[in-house]
Amino acid sequence: MKTNPMIKQMLDYQKTTFDKLFNAMVLVQEQGEKMTNALFEQVTWLPEENKRLMDQCLTMAKQGRDDLKSAVDDNYKNVSDLLASK
Repeated sequence: MKTNPMIKQMLDYQKTTFDKLFNAMVLVQEQGEKMTNALFEQVTWLPEENKRLMDQCLTMAKQGRDDLKSAVDDNYKNVSDLLASK
């Protein structure tokens, strides 16, 4: 059975849209991280433990973001491969 080219186009469009939105989200998160780091550098009365905790939170957010991107990319590839095999 031949795959409809429109389905492939829709999948490509969705992948492109996701990538662009994801990159925008990354930029927003990175800007927030820069602002947070700048704030913590200026606030001398904040305990170091709180700064370490915030660093851990930022690291976990980055890891979650990377895991999401990897999972979505893998699934798009799986669907593309499935469509190509038909």
